[in-house]
Amino acid sequence: MTDNLDWLEVLIRRDPARRGLAGHEPSPLCAGHLEAAARNLASGARAVGIVTGFAVPLDDGPVAETDGPPGAVLLADILTQLGARVWLITDDPCSGALEAGRTFCGLDDVPVVSCPVAPEAAEPFLQRLWTDQWQDGLSHLIAIERIGPSHTPTSLTAQPRSGPPPLEEFERLVPPENRDRHHTMRGEIMDASTAPLHRLFEEADRRSDMRTVGICDGGNELGMGTLLWEDVTSRLPEPIGPRIVCRTRTDWTIIGGTSNWGGFALAAATAMQAGRVDLLRDWTVARMSDLLEDLVAHGPAVDGCTRRHEATVDGLPFETFIQLWIEILHRAGGET
Repeated sequence: MTDNLDWLEVLIRRDPARRGLAGHEPSPLCAGHLEAAARNLASGARAVGIVTGFAVPLDDGPVAETDGPPGAVLLADILTQLGARVWLITDDPCSGALEAGRTFCGLDDVPVVSCPVAPEAAEPFLQRLWTDQWQDGLSHLIAIERIGPSHTPTSLTAQPRSGPPPLEEFERLVPPENRDRHHTMRGEIMDASTAPLHRLFEEADRRSDMRTVGICDGGNELGMGTLLWEDVTSRLPEPIGPRIVCRTRTDWTIIGGTSNWGGFALAAATAMQAGRVDLLRDWTVARMSDLLEDLVAHGPAVDGCTRRHEATVDGLPFETFIQLWIEILHRAGGET
């Protein structure tokens, strides 16, 4: 299928949380990246790693949020049926949610790779992935709602731009303690419960035969380094916004009102580009609801905004959250 997919990008750019990134004003960020990524996946996905899982800090320890895993398992299901080998990749605090999602979807051939958080254990673990599981390499690496490290003066200077880097502004807005850190949207530093999975994307960046995708909604996720720090910062509120912007780049960055919406859209677009719209028909609204309920119950998982164990996403009730998927299915000719 070669139909223009601008309509799909417009759908996911609703901005219910008013974070400022997904909207169209003054101009949409990363316009066309969704369609380009879907075309590349449909034509060349062979071995795909999908990285997701954001650990929400709770009093009794961090657990995964409900934004990310649903989009990841839907995308894994579609790519698997299109013939790709898929790995779901996360870290120890979020592994339960990915295992629950994999089991719910019957993805028996899709392993969940859980990286330890401690850097001294994480680094050799990630190195072994390339040598033990990915000997033939990956064709694609995709991040969905996965926070990454913030900018430093070095990363800011390294970004290609037509003029000089805004180092003075950066030094003023980003205190040293907020540089090279993983942040929540509230500015909380999450290094102690976040494995350095951005290292996978740094390695992919050195490999000419790999393509990467970042799916984001807030500015602190893997993939935001595709955009200039100052362009992202201009859309985020101070003082927290400038501090949290992730420096990790991807070939294509998809921005939506929630990251799940971006994952859903990429899955649908890839199926459409492959001429396999029929693969979407099993993903009814009822199945989506059951998946979210299952993640909350068995992950466990929580809403990242409310921090409650409830089947909502970014504070949106399910009935509101799922409207985008209903519109995608109607437009693509699927069943709801």
